[in-house]
Amino acid sequence: MDYPESIKISVPGFWRRVVSMIYESLLLLAVLFIAGVVFHLVFRDTNSLFFRPAFQLYLLLVAGTYFTWFWTHGGQTLPMQTWKFRVVSVDGRRLNLKQAIARYLFAVIGIFLGGCGILWALFDREGQFLHDRLAGTRIIKFEAISKP
Repeated sequence: MDYPESIKISVPGFWRRVVSMIYESLLLLAVLFIAGVVFHLVFRDTNSLFFRPAFQLYLLLVAGTYFTWFWTHGGQTLPMQTWKFRVVSVDGRRLNLKQAIARYLFAVIGIFLGGCGILWALFDREGQFLHDRLAGTRIIKFEAISKP
């Protein structure tokens, strides 16, 4: 994708992305809390054998919906907007639904495996996370350049 000359595109640093992820986790926690309250209001039998796995799957689906919707509609969640990050496909285009779902699933797996998908960025030649490599996406930072 071609950006105007007044926009500078770069790869954000590892620690900057980690801090953005912490901010993201706080916002996601609020979304999951509200979704959890709704789930508990609808399904009141918390002693059911299937309650816990159903609740966990529901929260994974809510988080997945949150991320894939934002990534396919502008490429940014609220914390990404704050840090001026955008997730794009390797060729710079907007993510399609398949890429967004793949990125989410690979990220979840990488996080559940001790964060290895995040730590991958420390060794990656372009500093990208493993889930970005596998999904054909990347994180970019964009800034407006002020002309004198």
